[in-house]
Amino acid sequence: MIQEITTPDAPAAIGPYSQGVKAGGFFFFSGQIPLDPKSGEVVSGGVEKQAERVLENIGSVLSAAGLGFECVVKTTIYMTDLNDFSLVNEIYGKYFQNVKPARATVQVAALPKGASIEIEGVALAG
Repeated sequence: MIQEITTPDAPAAIGPYSQGVKAGGFFFFSGQIPLDPKSGEVVSGGVEKQAERVLENIGSVLSAAGLGFECVVKTTIYMTDLNDFSLVNEIYGKYFQNVKPARATVQVAALPKGASIEIEGVALAG
């Protein structure tokens, strides 16, 4: 069984996809960019503020699925500038306190709405 998960506490999908989907004992959350869920605009303040907003959005989607950061087993981080890697790592580490998920980080040419960072991943749900 596949179950779509949505919440108004994270930005609405800006395309034909779900914020998250539960399937086969896993929860797959779509890439979150640093959109303020209320305004729909990218937050200002540099990559640190953008990373915080992305992780807050992920937390909201996880919560809507009845999960937390401790359930996340894999993430992929997309960044437009890997020179910001250490700044993002510092913020990221605040959200993953216990077992750290497996992860890949990739530099990309561009992200939707001019964002500097996007994170997607998989969590255990069952």
